[in-house]
Amino acid sequence: MSVRSSLRYGALILLIALFAGVSFAQTRQPESNVPSGVRLSKDLGLVDPTTEVNITVHLTLNDKASFDKAVDALYDPASPTFHKWMTNADLMKFAPTAAQRQIVRQELQKHGLTIVSTDKLGFSIRAHGTIGSIESAFNTEIHQFEYNGRTYSAHVRDARLTGVAGNYVESVGGLERHQIRPMAVRAKNLITNKPFPSVPLGKNANGFPAGVTTTDCLSAPATYNLQGSTALPTAVYTGTVYNVSTATTPACDYLPSQLWAALGLPEVFAAGYNGAGQTIVLVEGYGYPTVEKDANTFSKLANLPKFTSSNFEIVYPQGPTNLQLGILSGWNIELALDIDWAHSVAPGAKIVEVFTSGQDSEDFQDSITYVVENNLGNSVSNSYEEDLDLLSGALEQKSWDAVLKVAAAKGISVNFSSGDSGDNGVGSPVGAAGVPSVAPHATAVGGTSILNDVNNPGSTITTSWGDTWAGLELGGAVSDPPGALEFWGGGGGGESVYWPKPSWQQKLPGTGRQTPDVSALADPFTGVPIVITVGTQQQLQYGWGGTSLACPIFSAFWALANEKAGHALGQAAPAIAALPYGAIQDVLAHTDSTPNNVTGSVTDQSGSTTYTDTQLFEGLLEGNKVFTSAFWPADPIDLIDFGFGIDSSLTVKRGWDNATGYGTPYGLTFINAVTAAARK
Repeated sequence: MSVRSSLRYGALILLIALFAGVSFAQTRQPESNVPSGVRLSKDLGLVDPTTEVNITVHLTLNDKASFDKAVDALYDPASPTFHKWMTNADLMKFAPTAAQRQIVRQELQKHGLTIVSTDKLGFSIRAHGTIGSIESAFNTEIHQFEYNGRTYSAHVRDARLTGVAGNYVESVGGLERHQIRPMAVRAKNLITNKPFPSVPLGKNANGFPAGVTTTDCLSAPATYNLQGSTALPTAVYTGTVYNVSTATTPACDYLPSQLWAALGLPEVFAAGYNGAGQTIVLVEGYGYPTVEKDANTFSKLANLPKFTSSNFEIVYPQGPTNLQLGILSGWNIELALDIDWAHSVAPGAKIVEVFTSGQDSEDFQDSITYVVENNLGNSVSNSYEEDLDLLSGALEQKSWDAVLKVAAAKGISVNFSSGDSGDNGVGSPVGAAGVPSVAPHATAVGGTSILNDVNNPGSTITTSWGDTWAGLELGGAVSDPPGALEFWGGGGGGESVYWPKPSWQQKLPGTGRQTPDVSALADPFTGVPIVITVGTQQQLQYGWGGTSLACPIFSAFWALANEKAGHALGQAAPAIAALPYGAIQDVLAHTDSTPNNVTGSVTDQSGSTTYTDTQLFEGLLEGNKVFTSAFWPADPIDLIDFGFGIDSSLTVKRGWDNATGYGTPYGLTFINAVTAAARK
């Protein structure tokens, strides 16, 4: 059984165990707040009770039903409060009373927890203490679990704050702890596992080096006659060729000006919109020492505005961070990717980097709370997911949305990457909805690939991001039959098993919140470069992507739309869902390159067998019917058939789909449509 098949089989068995005897709709918002994931994961035992952590207790609001109704009305064009965003003073009217907050504070302190802070609105209380103190306060046990190679901790008994204080608690962030990890992905040679090239930069680097990148990712069809060390088998294949990056050939990458053309941005800039007066907030882990230096080197190479104190700021909501941890845990790469490409798409906008002091999901929730209550910006980019929706419990899911609902009330769009592993082996129809992108008040950003159309020079093809490959010749031996199939990576998406569909998704299939909402360039094999300092050497690294790239690109696009509107447009997801067809570029199953897809035949002692492009990927296509494939001549003895747009069970369709959402923004067409809708 292949790795892919075993993943699918294992996930299926787990899902059967989880949902046996329970209807899909009934799994949403269960009475017990023990995470569903504890039944799917390996229990590694109790967490050390002396471990010190932070938690955030979200309090039950005063007349929550009225608050929810008021937030919904802000997004209803027929409402008199449409886009009349709430202020902190407006929100405080829904806060629990000071007496109720004090009861909760005292109960936490009674169990040995220290109060760290109360947010400005009075909606939540942050506390610090040991796992043992938290277990005592919430009358539960917290265990460590392992699922699919990742560990997390969660409570195994229904958790409720003891005493009357429990009546005033809506959710808790931090009882369930997932490590937030950066999601930047780098293209590699699939045979050697070596990444696309890096170029050392001198002190006077000025402009991107010539001949290192190309946007002609595909070249004209070619024929390969394969002959191994024996007389048979032999093979003959014909198809388009993917331009593989080597020491002497360019990487398939987009420089800023080239991405502008692919996204229709020259007309946006010509109309006078570049993000001026807007602030894009990037929420990241730790930070790293040379972030501003690296960003300014990239800006110099791309001829973008230099970062100064007027258009760049670093904020530490939880105090000083360990910058070296930012390097050790890979956040330096994520930071470079996010800032370089948010700045590229909206060069006139201010960038605010918000650095957490840890990697727990609660740390990131707290940082977003800080962004929202201090009005740091109206477009917030988060290039991470914490885990699958089907693993997370009620307290964790509700704690995320409690933070994001306040952002939506204030007209702030908080955007999240949708993931880089397709459906994560879960399969259709559930897919791999992730937390927090699946929250009703989040905007989930999926991924695309952008390829040149070999049949129409100067034009591009946008597909869903789903990289898959099949071996045609491996190690000098002709593959008979062709195979060694593997799904390499693709944008995440799927249906929530916890959240029901919000009102603006009622026309979509299924009964749960669907992701993604929108998409942008993510495929590292049609990726972008970054500037990063490695050790003491500043490098230009090629072949970066992931939905980590898509999220800052979209967040910057949203800043451009806010600039055109002249006011905050609020959460992007419902605005995009309301657009007429054609206002956003629908990512379809393109037929443009299909005639050039790889096809061929293998001859062995039994005769010749012909393989269509579809048959070469049989077993991995699932619901995908049309895709783009090309030869990847990895080296003289390895030939790969590389497929674009095959994203596990996630498939593209007309209108919304679980691979790319409603599509990808393009130029003034998108910006004008969004701002016109905001004037209704």
